[in-house]
Amino acid sequence: MQADIVKLVNEAKTDMQKADKLIRDYLPFIKSETSKFIKRVTSEQDDEVSIAMIGFHEAIRSYDDQKGNFLSYASMIMKNRMIDYYRKESRHSNIDSIDQSYGDDDIPLSERLMDSKDQYEESDSMQVTKAEIIELTKQLNQFGVSLTDISENSPKQDRTLEACRMVVQYAIDNPSLLKEVEVSGKLPIKELVKSTGVPKKTLERHRKYILAMLIIQTNGYEIIRGHLRGVLNVRGGGSI
Repeated sequence: MQADIVKLVNEAKTDMQKADKLIRDYLPFIKSETSKFIKRVTSEQDDEVSIAMIGFHEAIRSYDDQKGNFLSYASMIMKNRMIDYYRKESRHSNIDSIDQSYGDDDIPLSERLMDSKDQYEESDSMQVTKAEIIELTKQLNQFGVSLTDISENSPKQDRTLEACRMVVQYAIDNPSLLKEVEVSGKLPIKELVKSTGVPKKTLERHRKYILAMLIIQTNGYEIIRGHLRGVLNVRGGGSI
């Protein structure tokens, strides 16, 4: 299963080679965020992409868990750096002042930049959530599970939900079992019955739900996990 990006970020804080690799691995994301900001297709030769890469590296160095989802945080830092870049460039362009009106709608550059910043910061969470859902959907499909299956196989009773939680936690606490699930794409139901005491019937009925929770829990889907925690807290507390 894919490495948790938070772990990679923490390792990259003190290792420049790992930081460079993380930036290269996420270059499509960096270019995508840059394109959204400047509203055109970008290439690695664009100054804005270089500025965004610097911002991404700054995000690596300054990130901690209190700042929420890393990609959302990195996106905000990159956009802030591009705004700073445009502010500086405006001093050397044909625009005499950042507060000078320009364009067909006669809106000052400063307002355009601030409006753009606010717009993108407000949409960060939605964009990253969408990206997580797309990635999760792809990974679930590799295990023969869909998002619809999660809903249809979700435990309806608190007692059953607690049993599924226990199974998920047991698998997480046992890396060899987790590896077996990853390789086979199946739950080792016989071993889980023996080790957790959860009835075989319960495991078989909620197999796809348990698989999905394992994938979500061990692959850094922070926004989705946060949403699920909120739903489960309403149903009686506890973790996923």
